[in-house]
Amino acid sequence: MEIISVIPRGYCQGVVRAIETAKRTAAAHPHEKITMLGMIVHNQYVVEACQKLGIRFVEDTGKTRLQLLDEIDDGIVIFTAHGVSDAVYAKAEAKGLTVVDATCKDVERTHVLVKDHCNRGGDVIYIGRRNHPEAEGTISFSDHIHLVSCKEDIDALPPLHDVLITSQTTLSLLDTKELIEACQKRFPHAQVQAEICNATRIRQEAVQKLKDVDLLIVVGDPRSNNSRMLAHTGEKAGIPHAILISSIEDLKEEDIKEKNRIAVTSGSSTPNVLTSQVISFLQEYARTGIFHAIKADVSVL
Repeated sequence: MEIISVIPRGYCQGVVRAIETAKRTAAAHPHEKITMLGMIVHNQYVVEACQKLGIRFVEDTGKTRLQLLDEIDDGIVIFTAHGVSDAVYAKAEAKGLTVVDATCKDVERTHVLVKDHCNRGGDVIYIGRRNHPEAEGTISFSDHIHLVSCKEDIDALPPLHDVLITSQTTLSLLDTKELIEACQKRFPHAQVQAEICNATRIRQEAVQKLKDVDLLIVVGDPRSNNSRMLAHTGEKAGIPHAILISSIEDLKEEDIKEKNRIAVTSGSSTPNVLTSQVISFLQEYARTGIFHAIKADVSVL
């Protein structure tokens, strides 16, 4: 059995910045109430590590960030790497909260792009995942930003003027390309500026380049869009089996038994220690053929 460690993998700079922001805030304000508006990044191990620092989280997939703010009455609020709308900022300040912003710089760039285009009187088609916090924050800036998650959404769009097509930063390259092409068929004069971030792009491209792999293991939280898209990319690239696991605890012997070449990667919000543990386990299994239960290393910060 050959184990292929895919490079690059693991934390992107946006995630590193968000985690360091949370750690600095907790260290600087040890006696103040600190609340994260949503999950800092989509990884439960990172969330639990931040909770040990004294940071509280409010999260409900059925509520918007604006609604979640109703659950924070005082202290410090940290905005996650996914970004928020101007309305969330204004509401937090009106409530007298101290705001700490951990928004990813790539997401901030997308916000500037769509705001500028709307301010010039144009319409924006934003390709993104419905109910994802990044998409929620971006489309909230204007009624002229239209969310597209599938081809049916394109058919439902009203007549638009001076169209810009852009996207969420963590999507599948291949799926986004298909949706952009479908949008261009309806709006042939549209500008295109896909905003899939470089970290997402190069991780997916590394998976696309894999050859003669029997199994792709993506280490990442199932709520992480970029992690799910890595597994999806592997499937679209023709890898016979692609699985997403949160940690070594999710790996089963039937997943890896009789596989000759196994590639391992991870989402950009996955702690490297979790991926390294999976790789070490597989290397030991390849050497001994012995599979045994093992606990995940939760020392992720």
